[in-house]
Amino acid sequence: MKLFAAARRLFRILLVVIRYRLDDIILDLPMPWWLRGTSYLLPWRWVPRRRSALSRGARLRLALEGLGPIFIKFGQILSTRRDLLPPDIAEELAMLQDRVPPFDSAVATALIEQQLGAPVGELFARFDSKPLASASVAQVHAAKLRSGEEVVVKVVRPNLKPIISQDLAWLFMLANTAERISIDARRLHLVEVVDDYAKTIYDELDLLREAANASQLKRNFEGSALLYVPQVYWDYCRPQVLVMERIYGVPVTDMAGLARQNTDMRQLAERGVEIFFTQVFRDSFFHADMHPGNIFVSTHQPWSPQYIAVDFGIVGSLTPEDQDYLARNLMAFFKRDYRKVAQLHIDSGWVPAETKVNEFEAAIRTVCEPIFEKPLKDISFGQLLVRLFQVARRFNMEVQPQLVLLQKTLLNIEGLGRELYPDLDLWSTGQPYLERWMRERMGPRQLLKNAQAQIEQLPHLAHMTRELLERMSHPHANNPPPPWRERRHWPLRLVGAILLGSGATLAAGAESFTALNAWPAWIMLVAGTFIVVRR
Repeated sequence: MKLFAAARRLFRILLVVIRYRLDDIILDLPMPWWLRGTSYLLPWRWVPRRRSALSRGARLRLALEGLGPIFIKFGQILSTRRDLLPPDIAEELAMLQDRVPPFDSAVATALIEQQLGAPVGELFARFDSKPLASASVAQVHAAKLRSGEEVVVKVVRPNLKPIISQDLAWLFMLANTAERISIDARRLHLVEVVDDYAKTIYDELDLLREAANASQLKRNFEGSALLYVPQVYWDYCRPQVLVMERIYGVPVTDMAGLARQNTDMRQLAERGVEIFFTQVFRDSFFHADMHPGNIFVSTHQPWSPQYIAVDFGIVGSLTPEDQDYLARNLMAFFKRDYRKVAQLHIDSGWVPAETKVNEFEAAIRTVCEPIFEKPLKDISFGQLLVRLFQVARRFNMEVQPQLVLLQKTLLNIEGLGRELYPDLDLWSTGQPYLERWMRERMGPRQLLKNAQAQIEQLPHLAHMTRELLERMSHPHANNPPPPWRERRHWPLRLVGAILLGSGATLAAGAESFTALNAWPAWIMLVAGTFIVVRR
C-alpha cells in the first residue's frame, strides 16, 4: 500500500511538471549540449503542446502550490533571494509567503469547533470566515474574544500528513541513493539533513508546540525595543488550532508603506542583524522561518523601528559547543584571522585532522577577502556560496546538519537586509555585538554562573567517585559469567547427550569393542563427549 501511495505521488508530481511546463523553464537555463539532449528522452516532449498563456514565474508558483507544503517552503526560501532570481520569478514566488490559496472556510470552522469543543459563535464575539492570510501549513482567520481582545485563529490544513510523509519518503530515497553513489553527497550528510527537516515539518503541524515556541521567544524579548512577539491565549490552543493576539504592522517588504511612515531603514536593517545575533548567541533559541511573510514593522516610533514576528512553527537552537565554535569562527572571520578560522575548523572536526592548515587558510582567504568592506548590494552571495562549496569539496569539509536551520535563517536575514537597506555593512554591524557577547561570556558574572553549575555537580561527582572506588575494590564483581555457565548452548548439549546414549546402546549390543561393526558406536561416543564437555 505504501509503495502504491509513493508511486501515485510520483505520478502526481510528474503531471504537475507536465501541466505547468516546468521542463521548459529548466531547459531555458544555460547548460551543456549533452545535458540538453536528455530532453528528447522525455515522452511528453514528443507531442506538440500549446504555448502557455502564463508567465514562467506564475507557472512555477502554481506548480509549487499544487505540490504541497514541502515544495511551497522551498519556494518561500527562494523568494528571499532576489539577488539569485530573475525579477519576474522572484515577484511570483513572494506570493507563497502568505498568499497561498486557502482551503474551505466551512472546513476550518468545523475543525475549530471540533478542537475547542464549542460552536464558533459561543467561543468568539466575532469570527471572520474569510481568511486573513493563508500559507503552506495553515491559514489564519481574524476574530474577537468575548473579553474584547482582537485575535487571530490559526488552523492547520486538513490531510497534510499523508502528502508530507510521501514526499519525505521520496526525499529519503533520493538522499540514500545519492550517498551511495556520491562522495559529495556523503560529505553533505544528506540523509541527516532530510531527517532534521522531517522533524521540523512534523513539529510545524503541532500548533501547541508553536504556541510554546512563541511564549519562549516572548519571554526572551520581553520589554525589548528590537522585537515584539504576540500574546498566546492558551485556553484556546489545541494541536490544530492556535489563538494569538492580532498585531497591526506594515509588512517588511512594503517599501512604500515604510516610506510613508518615515521609517529609518538603516536602523531597521541593523536591528534585523542584531536580532539574529541576540537569538543565536544570547538565547540559543532562534526563529528559523523569518521569511518576509512572517515579519512586520511596528507603526509606533518609526524613527526607532521595532520588528513584529509571527509564525513560530520552526525554531532552532544550538548546543553550547556549537555556539562557542560558531562565535569564535565569526570573530576570527571579522578580524580576517584566516589562520584561526582554519585551525578552528580542524579542531572541531569539520575538516579532516590531516588537513594542512596553511593550505586551508589560503583557500579561505581567497574566497572571503574580496567581500570585506563592501556594502550588501555589491556582494554576490550566490557566487560566494559556490566558491565556498568548492573549497569544502577540495578539503573534504563535512556539512553540519545541526547548523542547516541556522544557515537558512542567515540567508533569510541577508535577503531581507538587501531589500531594506542595500548599503548595509553586514560585518561592521555584527562585529560589535559579537565582541560584546564574547566579553560577557568571559566576564565575572558568567564565570560565577559556571562555578555555581560546577558546585551543583559535586553530589553527582561524589556518587560517581564512590561507584568507581567500589569497582576498583572488587574488580571482578561485575564480570560476565564464564561461557560454560551460559545456557544458550543447551540445545547443542542435548544433541551431545543423545549421541552419548545412542553410542553406549550400540556398544552394549556389539559382540566386541574391537569388532568392525562397532565403529558407529565409537564415533557417536567421541562426538557426544566432545559436544557435552566442550567449553
